[in-house]
Amino acid sequence: MLAKIAVADYMSKRLVTLAKDANIVDAVKKLLDHKITSAPVVDQRGQLLGMFSEKDVMRIVLEAVYNQSMSGKVGDYMSTEVVSVDAEASIVDLAEKFEQTSVRSLPVFQDNELVGIVSRTDVLRALASSN
Repeated sequence: MLAKIAVADYMSKRLVTLAKDANIVDAVKKLLDHKITSAPVVDQRGQLLGMFSEKDVMRIVLEAVYNQSMSGKVGDYMSTEVVSVDAEASIVDLAEKFEQTSVRSLPVFQDNELVGIVSRTDVLRALASSN
């Protein structure tokens, strides 16, 4: 039963994070190297500041056309209005959140601590494994 499957069962616990002062070109390379579509941006204490995603990169590409260069820091482009999910939420609750937003992955929290990231693909994996 999908309603009994928790986000924690399918989230990725191996976080690839970025610093807000990271160079955007280096950040894009990190996304590509890890084959991920977004990464949490955290401070020195691991507190979530925002998310940097391929959607943010599209904005960078468009600005680069006009500015004739691709420069800046992750903090200049990251999304700060972040939708998150609790580790104990059900996959059904997660699917509902994904249905209401255009983001492809969400940070996962447990007891106010960032503990993972979960993607739309993880919902598919949960669905496939429930049969």
